[in-house]
This record gives sequence, structure tokens and C-alpha cells, in this order.
Amino acid sequence: MSPKPDLTPAADAMAALLAGVTDEQLTAPTPCEDYTLGDLIDHIDGLAQAFTNAALKDFPEGGSQGPSGDASRLGDDWRTRIPARLKTLAEAWQAPAAWEGTTAAGGFDLPAEIAGTVALNELVVHGWDVAVSTGQPFDPAPATLEPSLHLLTPQDTESPDGFFGPIVAVPESAPLLHRVLGLSGRDPEWTRP
Repeated sequence: MSPKPDLTPAADAMAALLAGVTDEQLTAPTPCEDYTLGDLIDHIDGLAQAFTNAALKDFPEGGSQGPSGDASRLGDDWRTRIPARLKTLAEAWQAPAAWEGTTAAGGFDLPAEIAGTVALNELVVHGWDVAVSTGQPFDPAPATLEPSLHLLTPQDTESPDGFFGPIVAVPESAPLLHRVLGLSGRDPEWTRP
């Protein structure tokens, strides 16, 4: 059995990035075309809760739904609430049982091992989204990026669509982060307007 990825570095990096967000930046654009930064932060809050539930296999009444993004739902406590949820998320995926069997996240049933890797990928990709939207540095370790690269690499070379939509072509010689971003449908050269 291969070792499972540790979500802690990505969750900690996300919490640090969120700590660097100013109130004025909440309306800033992001690489996620339909999201302002505030919308994206609300999405991060929702995915932290959804993937914690997936790890614990403890679902809210009515099932698991995809976390949308709406800055109007952030509330005044988001700067403490979301980092706490990120920590809980990482801790939940430390348990070996989190990676076993099947679970649900975002309205989909899937193998728990895939769900954990998707959670990691969400933290990595949205960490980059927050970083480039706010001008903060972002340099995840290869051990954090490699599970995402494996998850996102299409098995069918005929398909132009990746896991999250159309793949952005990135040279094979590009840095690992850029390849993950391209497979996530992001242009690694995106900059704030």
C-alpha cells in the first residue's frame, strides 16, 4: 500500500495565504473566472467542510453538495473559522480509515483515496489562485504537487478536457506547479489585471 499524501502542508499554506488577504482584496478578480477573491474564499470554506465530512464519512442531512462560492456568506469570523476548518481537514485525513472504502464529496460518490487526493489538489490549486490574486508567494513542495499531477494527468490522450475542464498546454519541461496548474485548466502565466 503506497503512503497517502499529507494534507497538512497544503492546509497550512492556505491558512497563511488567507492571513495575508486584506479586506480591500476581497473584490479582486481571480484565475477562477466567475469568482472574486471573496467568492473563492467562501468556496475554500465550503470545500474544507465537505472534504472533512468525506474523510470522516459523516455527511450532513440531505447529503453532500458541491461547495459554491459567494462572498456575502463569509461572515465576520472567516479569518478564524476557515483556518480552523483547514486544520480540521488536514487532521481528518491523517486517519488511515479516511482513505479506505468509498465516500462522498461535492455531490459525488467516489473512492476515499481519490477524495483525499482531490482535497489536496483543491488546496494546492486554490492556494495558487489566492496567491496570484493577492501578490503573495506560493511554492509548494514536490511531495504536495506529485499526487495532484498523478490525479490530473489524463489517461485518455485523445481527450482535451481534464478533471476540471479544458487543459491549458504547458511544456513537459515546465516546473511541476505549472504542469499541475495547466492540467487544472489554469494558465500559469495568469496575473492580476
